[in-house]
Amino acid sequence: MKRLCSAALAVTLLICLSGCGKKEPPSSQPPAVSPPAVSSAPAASAENPPAELIEPEIDPITLMMENMTPGEKVGQLFFVRCPAESAVEDVAAYHLGGYILFGRDTKDKTANDLIQTIQSYQDAAMADTGIPLLVGVDEEGGTVVRVSSNPHLRQNKFSSPQQLYAKGGMEAISADAHEKDLLLQALGFNVNLAPVADLSTNPNDFIYGRSFGKSAGETAAYVSLVTARMAQDGMGSVLKHFPGYGNNVDTHTGIAVDTRPMETFTGSDFLPFTAGMEGGGETSAVLVSHNIVECMDSQLPASLSPSVHALLRTELGFEGVVMTDDLAMEAVAAYAGDGSVAVMAIEAGNDLIITTDYRTQIPKVIEALDSGALSQETVDTACRRVLAWKMALGLVK
Repeated sequence: MKRLCSAALAVTLLICLSGCGKKEPPSSQPPAVSPPAVSSAPAASAENPPAELIEPEIDPITLMMENMTPGEKVGQLFFVRCPAESAVEDVAAYHLGGYILFGRDTKDKTANDLIQTIQSYQDAAMADTGIPLLVGVDEEGGTVVRVSSNPHLRQNKFSSPQQLYAKGGMEAISADAHEKDLLLQALGFNVNLAPVADLSTNPNDFIYGRSFGKSAGETAAYVSLVTARMAQDGMGSVLKHFPGYGNNVDTHTGIAVDTRPMETFTGSDFLPFTAGMEGGGETSAVLVSHNIVECMDSQLPASLSPSVHALLRTELGFEGVVMTDDLAMEAVAAYAGDGSVAVMAIEAGNDLIITTDYRTQIPKVIEALDSGALSQETVDTACRRVLAWKMALGLVK
């Protein structure tokens, strides 16, 4: 960082004395003296140099990016499923932005085992780029519990939001979120891919058991409370699955087409997401689903659609990190003929790519960047948001 220049300038004070006129008898009062003219500008000093000599403070993220290679910037855009083998080596080989751990990665591990494992990933990142990893997990409660499913890490699994609310209302929801944050942070996690902001009141819906199971207003209050609690604890939250899952089928196994009108989204489904954006502030990200939402884009899954991302940025005004659902899912497999689905995702407006297939996708993105098919500006914009999220979470100082 450049130091601020300092200079001392002389200040001329003009003193005007009153007095001309006829003589008066001697008086015990001193003659009137006009006050010195004072400039409205503060006097310059070493602590307060003149404006023209002050150099603007350089943004720390700009400084970081100036020292990053194109390959390191691309790597920061990948928040990938932790591999079963070579996880430590891959952190540096691909300059990864983060790892997401699943049940396989936490199964049968003691707390100390998991702490040491995650720390080995962070050590590799610091030795490579000096930028800490995002370390995430899906710990929603209920059916999705990657950590508390292991009795070595917690005696009982975390309850679903619906179960918690039925037992203790919003107080139970807040207490549960706080307990999750403390446990996950103690183990080395800094992001929980939660809460689920999808609306569903029909038990037959695929997403129902993971949702709050109530109206748009009630779900918005739930999401706002959870993200605010997570932000207070310094835990990253991820609002999913934008633009709202509705009653669609499971995209892990195939394509889901959402035929609902735009009014349904603007009047209902968007409300929990906007509430979460406000509640979590800079610590919240948004995950986009693979559903084809016909009223927004009838051709592409939401995760690959520029129209859906433009709506999220402009209509909802979200400025934080946007990420895909896992690009290894069947719902997006057919949309990139040359296999470079991550390139499509970045061009659509995603900042982070969640994928199991990062060893194939990262070279594809670098190839597109080198050829000019993907612009450096697009990569830089996404990388800046990722680094800003890491800074908001206290990972980057």
